[in-house]
Amino acid sequence: MRYKVKTAIVWFKTNLRVHDNEPLLRAIEQNDLVIPVYCFDDNHYRTTEKGFKKTGSFRAQFILQALLDLDSSLRQLGSGLLIVKGNTGDVLAQIALEYKARKIYAQQEVAHEELQTQDEVTTKLQAIHCSLETFNTTALYHPHDLPFTIANVPDIFTPFRHKVESSTKIRAPFPSPKAIRSLELPALQLPSLSDLGLGPAILDSRAAFNYPGGESSAMMRVKYYFEESGLVSSYKATRNGLVGADYSTKFSPWLAIGCLSPRYVYQKLKAYEANYGANDSTYWVVFELLWRDYFRLIMSKYGVQLFLKNGIDSNHPKAKQHNTEVFAKWINGETGVDFVDANMRELKLTGFMSNRGRQNVASYLCNDLKLDWTYGAAYFEVQLIDYDVCSNWGNWAYIAGVGNDPRKDRYFNIQKQADQYDTDHSYRNLWLK
Repeated sequence: MRYKVKTAIVWFKTNLRVHDNEPLLRAIEQNDLVIPVYCFDDNHYRTTEKGFKKTGSFRAQFILQALLDLDSSLRQLGSGLLIVKGNTGDVLAQIALEYKARKIYAQQEVAHEELQTQDEVTTKLQAIHCSLETFNTTALYHPHDLPFTIANVPDIFTPFRHKVESSTKIRAPFPSPKAIRSLELPALQLPSLSDLGLGPAILDSRAAFNYPGGESSAMMRVKYYFEESGLVSSYKATRNGLVGADYSTKFSPWLAIGCLSPRYVYQKLKAYEANYGANDSTYWVVFELLWRDYFRLIMSKYGVQLFLKNGIDSNHPKAKQHNTEVFAKWINGETGVDFVDANMRELKLTGFMSNRGRQNVASYLCNDLKLDWTYGAAYFEVQLIDYDVCSNWGNWAYIAGVGNDPRKDRYFNIQKQADQYDTDHSYRNLWLK
């Protein structure tokens, strides 16, 4: 009887790493040959109904850098990364037919559009007798370990946090594979930014985040922040900073596209605490990772509602309207409010903004300009290199008073915030000169 070779595809999405990557490990364990694939979905680079490119140049450049790094890591293990472009369902079905694959391994999605794509892929694979198996790759806590179902996730973060922290353990990250059995794959063929319909990503020299995408640079940053500098021990005191690279961890861009696993960060943090002791700052890193999990669960619970003007609050007053002219001034940092303008110019010129800045500019758009918050969220989706669908839309809904904030009238006094967090005007002077 002739032996039949089992071939599988690993569909990389926002899990662009080899460490703590369950789809990759399961594919290696259960198959003879593995073909790693990444798809540039045309939908991710279209112009949306709000008039924006769905993915901007800074984020796309960061993704391209991450894919270059991932391909290098995969080739060291005996494989490589196959790049395809088009409609994801169509091109994955085509690749599955070409390589005679009977299963595709991928991360599990929770957001509306991503779930639609996942369902379409499943349907098109079924037509060619191929299946899709998904795994959770993005959360600190595995959803199956949580003390409640998705439908019963608390709508307020604090009771959620207390329940999870008191009753749920964080799983250890999966090890990196030792080798991958694969066919000989062609050299990496990445599209250019112009191929994706985008202009150049010219980073301003004042940028607080000036690191390439990729698992290698992500791990270097973790090592620097925890082991080499010990900055983590003062994180809580510095996290509201505005200038420079070291006021915060800067892990978020790598976490957003999966160059970095939150469980890996947790593992390294615990190693640091074992050597140097725990404090409020080391705990606060975990606290912020838990917020990421929370917004992912809320997205699972409410789905498309989180993208609508009224969010998850059906009793919210009449949604605010959009004003193109006023909104353009907000985007370009021309509102006349110096703290808002400085932050918006940083975002426009670098694809990054501090957490303190994000809260202030969002509050200003919602409460002072009284504009439709969904346009602000959509602009952040374009610009931010650390765009994460769940965190972005969850945070914006929170600030707009239609999300998970127990206070529905949260308002940031911009001048007071500027006086507190930019006392010497160093941040505003940096970006407004």
